Amino acid sequence: MTYYSAFLEWTKEHAGETYLCIRIPVQAGKLIQTRKCKELALGVDDGRSITPAQRRKAYATLGDISNYTGYTVEAAKEIMKVENMLRLGQDKVISLSDCTITAAREYINTLMEYSLKEGLILTESGLKRTDDIDAYLIQCIRYKRCCICGKTAEIHHVDAIGMGNDRRHVDDSEKKIAALCRIHHSLAHQKGWVQFADAYKVYGIEKYRTAAGGDIGE
Repeated sequence: MTYYSAFLEWTKEHAGETYLCIRIPVQAGKLIQTRKCKELALGVDDGRSITPAQRRKAYATLGDISNYTGYTVEAAKEIMKVENMLRLGQDKVISLSDCTITAAREYINTLMEYSLKEGLILTESGLKRTDDIDAYLIQCIRYKRCCICGKTAEIHHVDAIGMGNDRRHVDDSEKKIAALCRIHHSLAHQKGWVQFADAYKVYGIEKYRTAAGGDIGE
């Protein structure tokens, strides 16, 4: 899922429903038109300030990025602030000292996406670093990184296509998948998905939600 900031222009209540007029970046509008989206997710910032847990996750991940890139933690933080601003289509960077919980969550999403895209192995599981498990699991699938350990992943089909069916000719867009390295993939098959998912606190993501301009390989 791609996230963008939106600005509320006006609201109107009618027949028990509320209609919103929002202003969004041009690229977001083009994406909606291209994909002919009929349903959109709406997030509302509740105004609460960044939590100590979020700050710990952010700085721990910035430390790993610093070690990986050679930049100081402070420099990495500022660079990732710009990356976050561009990813969300915003016009200003956030401050980790007084941003909202929602803004902090998106910043951590940006840090996690960078780490997964670069193949950066964190000093602890990404499951402990993420503040948005749904976004993290989707990112792991997109970048073929194991959601448990961060290593190169294979696609695990949580929902089987069915014996004798050719995946190339079956609409599997609603089927759930997960990104697992070879070791964790084998473990998932040995234990069974229900037991494996409960042990690691993960779940499958519908395949259609993981697309980002290209198909997800098998």
